[in-house]
Amino acid sequence: MPSSLRLLFTAITTSLLLSACGVTPRHPAPVEDRNSQPATTAVAPAPAASAASAPEVKPPLPGAENAGKPGYYTVKPGDALIRIALDNGQSWRDVAKWNNLENPNRIEVGQVLRVVPPGVDASAVTSKPIGNTAKIETRPLDAKPPAAAASAAAAATGSSTSAPAALEDDSMAWGWPVSQPISAGFDEQRNKGLDFAGKPGDPVLAVADGRVVYAGSGLRGYGNLVIIKHNSTYLTAYAHNRAMLVEQDQVVRKGQRIAEMGSTESDSVKLHFEVRKLGKPVDPAKLLPAR
Repeated sequence: MPSSLRLLFTAITTSLLLSACGVTPRHPAPVEDRNSQPATTAVAPAPAASAASAPEVKPPLPGAENAGKPGYYTVKPGDALIRIALDNGQSWRDVAKWNNLENPNRIEVGQVLRVVPPGVDASAVTSKPIGNTAKIETRPLDAKPPAAAASAAAAATGSSTSAPAALEDDSMAWGWPVSQPISAGFDEQRNKGLDFAGKPGDPVLAVADGRVVYAGSGLRGYGNLVIIKHNSTYLTAYAHNRAMLVEQDQVVRKGQRIAEMGSTESDSVKLHFEVRKLGKPVDPAKLLPAR
């Protein structure tokens, strides 16, 4: 048989055998259509931005309209009402009343406080804060003084709440707070008053008539502290006491025993004495009489 016929016969035979067996692929290979577009997943459209979603505008803090005006103070981080009042020569209770503060322990940064009495010409009053020379404890202003002070205050001093006579600057008769000599003099940067060394329990005396506007330990670095307001210009402060013999709002007279010398928040027994004129520390030695 010629070779060409043999090849034809072989091809025909193979074709017939495959047809007889009925063999078909059970899992046809997938067909990839390169021209088809990929399937897409429907996504809900994001809500359109609304003009109402703009940043919330907070209402102005109390007193903001008075910011920068004479006789007003803008609260800064770390401030406390007692420090603000002391730096402006006022009682913290008065400052709280003038500003309708329901909670004197809660003031906000940026809040503007009146620091001169209503009706006073604030432009004629100048006060210079002394800076952050003492850190503030978070102690409530209405907290009672230590037990030693409370037990002694009702004793021999005689508690009085009648208003003291208003003393003009030129009519103040100053006295010395202790009988001991000065151990450290006034320095505007390092020592805002005078220091007097002594023994525990030595008497501390009011240097002039006035009213106690603070008796407590809320100013760190001052220990047990008594502050007396004498008039619209002058305050005096008596620090590091062992015991305080007067209470807040009590009227005192010149030479009255108001505390006992001690070493609270001090490395030695001493009285630290300050005079504030319109809130600014001044050298007490220039006001106290000659000995």
